[in-house]
Amino acid sequence: MKELYKEERPYEKCVKAGAAALSDAELLAVVMRTGTRGENACQLAGRILSLPGCEGLKGLNRISMERLMDVRGIGQVKAVQLKCVAELAARMAKAKAAERLAFDTPETIADYFMEELRYAEQEQLHVLFLNTRNKLLKEKLMFQGTVNASLVSPREIFMEALECRAVRMVLVHNHPSGDAAPSPEDIRMTRRIYKAGEMLGIQLLDHIIIGDHCYSSFQERGILSEE
Repeated sequence: MKELYKEERPYEKCVKAGAAALSDAELLAVVMRTGTRGENACQLAGRILSLPGCEGLKGLNRISMERLMDVRGIGQVKAVQLKCVAELAARMAKAKAAERLAFDTPETIADYFMEELRYAEQEQLHVLFLNTRNKLLKEKLMFQGTVNASLVSPREIFMEALECRAVRMVLVHNHPSGDAAPSPEDIRMTRRIYKAGEMLGIQLLDHIIIGDHCYSSFQERGILSEE
């Protein structure tokens, strides 16, 4: 960033005014430290943020390392730095959401998973296993790919539940389309698991679908066990 006047350099600007004073491109420029021939770090950062499929900071989680490395001036080291920054931001958001996590409040569960799942390109089914006091015993990614009634095995879910002695569960999965509305397949799968749980004495409390900054709760919609 030597080509910038000192007072314009993101690093010096941060020291003087704090990180909140930096633009998105300036924050990335500080992480990357250098630009490329004929282009300073801020300009390179701005070019990254305007990439198709990225379009701002929110897209850094979505864009692959390979796609980043296709950008002139971005090698493996910078690509790793950028992906780690994106992952760190997602984990910070999840840690903050964990402070208000309540398993009988769907909104807090959705907040907990939102930054992790809203960018995922494949469907993922996570299961939260709880005890009688609704304390989390285990969180596990059970399936990845197409999550529907024909491919998801309740047997595997309940084997995991029995192993950790869970008596309650919450299902969480994402829709890469961004639309959180449950599909007919989602409903069929959920009711299969709900009925199997009734037989085993393991209650399915909710199934929450994560979209892009939105969610659907089967419990809130009143369709958890509806025939």
